Amino acid sequence: MAVPLTAVVVLLLVSWQVAADGPLLGWDRAVRGAVRSAHRDHPSVLLDQLGQVLSDLGDSVPAIPVLLAAGVLAAWRWRRTGAAGRWWLPLPVAALTAGLIPLLVVPAKAAFARPGPLGDPLTPGQWGWYPSGHTATASLSYGVAALLLVRVAGPWAARLLTAGAGLLAVGVGAGLVWSDFHWLLDVVASWCLAALVLWGLARWLPRPGGGGGGGQASGSSLR
Repeated sequence: MAVPLTAVVVLLLVSWQVAADGPLLGWDRAVRGAVRSAHRDHPSVLLDQLGQVLSDLGDSVPAIPVLLAAGVLAAWRWRRTGAAGRWWLPLPVAALTAGLIPLLVVPAKAAFARPGPLGDPLTPGQWGWYPSGHTATASLSYGVAALLLVRVAGPWAARLLTAGAGLLAVGVGAGLVWSDFHWLLDVVASWCLAALVLWGLARWLPRPGGGGGGGQASGSSLR
C-alpha cells in the first residue's frame, strides 16, 4: 500500500499548492531557474534536441498506437498461453486506458487553469498546464503496454519491459521540463496519477491461465 498512499499524498499536496499558489511552487521556480542557467552556461543543441524528442514521445502519436499494439500482441500471446476464455482482455484494457487519459487530465487542466512556465495568461477556452498531459499519456500508455506484455513474457523480458516503461515516463517528464514546456510539479502530478492507475490495474489484471481475478493477480495530443 506504500505506492498508492504515497501517490495520493503527493498528488493532494501538490494540487493544494498549485491551487493556493503555495510556497512549494518555489521548487518549480528553482528548477526552472537551474534549467535556464544550464541552457545559458552550457548550451547544447544535442540536449535541446533530445529534450524535444523525449517530449514528443508523450504525444498521442506515438504513445497511443504503442498501447493499442501492445494490447493486440498481448491478446494474441494470452490466447497462445491458454487463456482461452479471456484472451481478449488486453484489448479493452488498452482501449479503455487510451480513453481514460483525457478524462483524468482535461478536467484538471480546466479546473486549475495554471499558466505555463512562459507565464502567458490563458486565453478563453484554453486549458491550463497542470497536470501534464504528455507525461500522463506517456506514463499510462507505455506503463499499461508493459503491464499487459509482462504477463506473457519471460523474467528477463519482463524486467526489460518494466525498466523501459519507467525510463520513458521519466524521460518524457525530464524532456518537458528541460524544454520549458512544463513546470516540474505538473510532471510530478501526472506521475502520481499514472502510479495510482497502474497499481490498481496490476492488482486486478489476471495472468493468463492463472484463475481468478484481481485478488489473485500478481503485478508488478495533450501537453
